[in-house]
Order: sequence, then C-alpha cells, then structure tokens
Amino acid sequence: MSAKSSPVLYIVIPCYNEQEVLPITAPMFLQKLQSLAAAGKISPESRVLFVNDGSKDDTWAIITRLAAGDGRFLGISQSRNRGHQNAVLAGLLEAKDRCDITISIDCDGQDDIDAMDAMVDAYLDGCEVVYGVRSDRESDTFFKRFTAEAFYKLLNAMGAEVIFNHADYRLLSSRVLQEFARFREVNLFLRGMVPLVGFKSTSVPYARHERLAGRSHYPLAKMLALAFDGITSLSVRPIRFITGFGVLVALISFLGVIWALVQAFLGHTVSGWASMTCIICFVSGVQLICLGIIGEYIGKIYMETKARPRYIISERTANWKGDGQ
Repeated sequence: MSAKSSPVLYIVIPCYNEQEVLPITAPMFLQKLQSLAAAGKISPESRVLFVNDGSKDDTWAIITRLAAGDGRFLGISQSRNRGHQNAVLAGLLEAKDRCDITISIDCDGQDDIDAMDAMVDAYLDGCEVVYGVRSDRESDTFFKRFTAEAFYKLLNAMGAEVIFNHADYRLLSSRVLQEFARFREVNLFLRGMVPLVGFKSTSVPYARHERLAGRSHYPLAKMLALAFDGITSLSVRPIRFITGFGVLVALISFLGVIWALVQAFLGHTVSGWASMTCIICFVSGVQLICLGIIGEYIGKIYMETKARPRYIISERTANWKGDGQ
C-alpha cells in the first residue's frame, strides 16, 4: 500500500438488481477516481469495487463486462442475496488488505460523488472516519422527510449511536477496517457499528439527488425493519424500558389492590365487568408486547450463537489478483 500522501482508494459499491442504473453511474465513479488521481490525492492504483448482492437481473454480467474493459473496475459476487448491509461489509472486508482507504456508496447516483474530494481531504488531514451527511432533505416528500428524521431520532433515543442523516456513504481507513473486522456480529447495522470503533472522525455535508434510473430497494417496510434491527442489535434499552414499565404497572396494580381492599372494608364495592375487562385487556396487551420484544432479543442471540458466515463470495472478476482468489 502507498504512503498516506497518495493513498490507494477502493470505492465499494453494493449492487442489487441495478442493471438500469449501473451503466450510467459506473463511468461517473471511474471519472471521479481519475480526477482524484490526477489531483495527486489518491494513488493511480485505486479501484472501483462492485459487490453483486445475488442480483436476479444482468447486474453481474454488466460488472464482468466493465472489469474486462477496464482493469480499474473490480467485482465480487455473493453466492445469494444477503442484504445491503452484508454486501457493504463484504466489499469493505475484501478491500481492507488491498488499500489505504475505502469509500462505500450506493450505485444509484443519489449520493453526491463530488463529496469524495472533501472526504479524501479530511483523511489526509488526519481523520480515519469521514461520514457523508445529507445537508438537507428538500428533494424528499413530507412523508419521506418525516419518517427518515424520526428514524434517526428513534435510534438515538433507544441507545443506538448513529450520525444524524448519515446512511452508508462514508470513508474508512484500512486501520479502522482492521479493527472493525474484529466485530463478529451476524446481525449487522453498519451505521451504528462504525461509531463504536472510534478513531478521529468528521462529517462532510452533501446534497442528495434523485435516483438516476431503476427503482429504490428500500421502501418504508425495509426502513422500519432496519430501524428495529439497529435498535435490538446495538442497544438493550428496550429491555430496560420493559423492566421500568413493568415496575410501574406493578406499582399501580399494588395501589389498586390496596384501594380495592379499603373499598371492600368500607362496603363501597360495586360489581362492574367493564373496568375489569379493560384492566385484563390492557395488562394482557402489555405482556404480549413485552414478550415480543424479549423474543426478538432471544432470536438475535440464537442467530449470533450459530456464528454463520456473514457473506460468501461465489465469483470474482477475472482481474481480481492476489489473496482471496
């Protein structure tokens, strides 16, 4: 690897069913690599690494053609679809011994590629982690903006340390990746795990654009599932909340028992099925919710104890050299 004055950069790009947008954005990534190298900010040995996440369309065929046409394009393919977070992780860990820095970015063209200049500058100034942070959400609908901001606030409130308005557009040094590789979690939430590694960090603001082609693979349902995975993978605060709420309900119930006994001794008791039904339904509902949350944690423990591989690489482009072939 090179000296820090001219680091080798690998741009890591997860791809899932991106045949429409990949031919448009791939030349953009290569052009950015060329401009950074021409400015002397990165080494000419820098590469663009595509990670095919078990796509069902022609995404992998396009990646292999790109690699055959230009050696600066590299590609690896997972044996099956494992999800966005696993695809990003696969690219980062496969690249960590080949480069000085990585920048992970989606291939849809929504994240501003020009923000990479500021990210590399921040690295050259001594930062090991550089987060790409959206400067505004003017291009989003009100519903999208509201749910996205609520997503980050909920994560922080529940104890998952995340950078507000940051997704998976970030620069990581190989030093950080070497330490990050020691995190063995199977349930991945990278935007909450990376801050746990530490090291000097900063943020670079950028404007997010409309998707250049194709359709989004992160609808509201997936965002909610990602949020829930992030909370339960990185924080035990919901369990503590259940404990506190259980104590509160028990205290109220104890006071209710005392009140009922006093009323019985005073002869003021009256029959009433409505109040009893409401209490039973409320307590039963609380119990089921609590059991569901606890079950989610038990399920995560179950998956972690299996220690299954987080990604499996089935194919690599012909120009992939060295360890890992």
